Order: sequence, then C-alpha cells, then structure tokens
Amino acid sequence: MIQPVTAFTRLGDENAFAVLARATELAAQGQSIINLGIGQPDFPTPEHIVEAAVKALRDGAHGYTGATGVKLLREAVAAELEARHQATVSPDRIMIVPGGKVTMHMAITMLAEPGAEVLYPDPGFPIYRSLIEFTGATPVPVPIREENDFAFSADETLSLITNRTRLLIVNSPANPTGGVTQKEEIDKLVNGLEKHPHVAILSDEIYSRMTYDGLEHTSLLSYPLLRDRLVLLNGWSKTWAMTGWRMGYAVWPQHLMDAARKIAVNCWSCVNAPAQYAGLAALTGPQDAVDTMMAAFDERRKITVDGLNALPGVSCKMPKGAFYAFPNITETGWKSKGLATELLENAGIATIGGPDFGVRGEGYLRISYANSAQEIQSALNRFNTFLTEMTPP
Repeated sequence: MIQPVTAFTRLGDENAFAVLARATELAAQGQSIINLGIGQPDFPTPEHIVEAAVKALRDGAHGYTGATGVKLLREAVAAELEARHQATVSPDRIMIVPGGKVTMHMAITMLAEPGAEVLYPDPGFPIYRSLIEFTGATPVPVPIREENDFAFSADETLSLITNRTRLLIVNSPANPTGGVTQKEEIDKLVNGLEKHPHVAILSDEIYSRMTYDGLEHTSLLSYPLLRDRLVLLNGWSKTWAMTGWRMGYAVWPQHLMDAARKIAVNCWSCVNAPAQYAGLAALTGPQDAVDTMMAAFDERRKITVDGLNALPGVSCKMPKGAFYAFPNITETGWKSKGLATELLENAGIATIGGPDFGVRGEGYLRISYANSAQEIQSALNRFNTFLTEMTPP
C-alpha cells in the first residue's frame, strides 16, 4: 500500500471540524444539537458584500488575477492598515490568500526546518503546532495562563528564545481563550525582540476588530522595529461573517514577498476573482453590519460567562476579544475531552475540549458564543442539568 512521506505523518488536525461533523450527524438523526463548538459567526455575510461578488461575476470577473491579488483590493487593505494602525504598507507587500490558514502554512514552512525552534501559544490554535511539526522543527509552547487573563507574558516569551529560535507566533485577540494582550505588554515584547534579530514573527490578528470593554487592538504592524521580519495574518472570515468565502491577506517583509508569490503560483495560482471584489466591498463599504454583530457578540459574551460561572464546579474569566469563552472545569471532576464528548452525545451541546488546543488546555472547554442568545441560554440549562445528574467517570 502506498504511504505518504514521513513529513505527512506528523500533520495534526483541527478537532473543531470533527465535532462539527459529529454534531451534524446527530442532528440528522433527529437529536437536538446546540453548536457552541465551531468558530464562525451565525450571521449572514452582509448583503452589499454578496452583491459585489454577484456584480463582479456579471461584469466578467471570470478569469485569473495576479498571484498576489487584485491591485484595488491590495490598495484597500493598505488603506485599512494605515487608518487602523497608522502603519504605512506598500500594496506590493500585501498578498491576498484563500483563508487565514494559508498564511500560517506559508510562513511556518518557509521559515522552519529541522534543527530550528518555533515558539507558539499553548493553549492556541492547533494548526500552529501541526505545521511546526510537519516541517521537522521543534515546537516550543509559550504558556498562556488563566491567572494572566489569558494574555501572553512578554518576559516568559522572551525567556524561551534561544539561538535556534527561528519564528515566534503571536495571537491576540486569541483563539481559543478570548485573551487580549495589552499594549504595554506588547511594547515590552517588541523591545525585548530587539536583542533577538534572528527571530521572525508571525502575528495572527484575524480577530483584530473583535475586542470589548473599550479595549483597542494593538497590531505588531505598528512597530517599525519589526517591519523587516514580521508576517501579519488577517482576513475577512470573522469580521464580516465570510468564513466560507476563504478570504485572507498577509503582509510580508519585502525581501520575502517573492518567495511568498512563488508559493502562490505553485499552489493556487490566485484567489477566486469575484470573492476578491466582495472583499473590496467589505473594506470600503458600510460597516454597520460589523457593529451590529459586535454588539450581539458582546451581549452573548456576558450571558455565556454569567451562565458558566453559575454552573457547579465551573469558573470562567470574562474574555476580552474574539467570540470564545474558555471556562475552567477542573472542579467538576471531569477531564476536558471526556466532558466535551458526553456533552455532545448525551446533552446535545457541541463544545471543544481544551486539550485540542495544547497540553495546557486540560481542565478547560472552548465555548463559542457565535450563536444566538436563546440557544446559548438553552445550552447553559442543558449543561447545568448534565452536571447535576451525571457523575464523572
């Protein structure tokens, strides 16, 4: 039997999609399922964005575009970055890609190799570690701690850098915890990185417009000190409810841009042309739908956290960003993966076990509050009944 080469045996997975598939299967069998697992808004893509794609198709956007993306869209991304982060970026350093994961794959496989070390958040998005291991590099987890409100510690991060460190992955606002790292801590990290010029940075800022309680997102792109070694990851999926459109963008250091372009040419040629015009409409059109979504997420966030903290044996920090809560379930007596499985199979609640995001995720669940307030409350009621009636193994 033909087998893939060794590197492919090191690829991990993203269990959120397995949970989604099982939840869909149970629902098809007639079971009532409330999905608090998958990380996607329950809102439709705003109508003016959909219409922009339809118009592009009708106007003849049926062919290839340049590998790095439509120039108008790259210019709009540059204008957005200037307006939000006071960062002047040439459109020639911007690449439009089919989803945020593509930038992760490009940056990690371009910069990591056997003998190198890559720092990544734990708990964190599982694809980070998967791709690090795929390259043969050594994954070095940066602990993300509940007692620090799930923000990273600059001092702890810097202490993990060695002469073998090739890449540092940073994610704020963060998946799965909802943690947001404050500007003062980011300042400290950037100042410390000045002593480590051999370290590149991948800053995953896909949730950059999703912050609460008056917090402002601090982009690493706003620090000139890092410009020649920073890869910025962002996109349209979360902010404009466009997960299925597969639209992302990256900002690359100028000297790496041609290598990134060649990867695009070799792998996907270009991003879907009409989708790029939808992305343009998202950036340049009305933003009221984004504001409406964020107001709803804020309301749901409070319902979720208040409800979780009322459950026996559960405690939950108030997340400051994204649309995830990361409750501590250690006092329930359940292990995370076992609890997530039983909640889905016996209570009809889809959640993700904390260990799916790293070894430091044990003792936690990820709850996505990208669902209606009514559904969230129903899930909390089911969760309470489950914990009251079921005994841990």
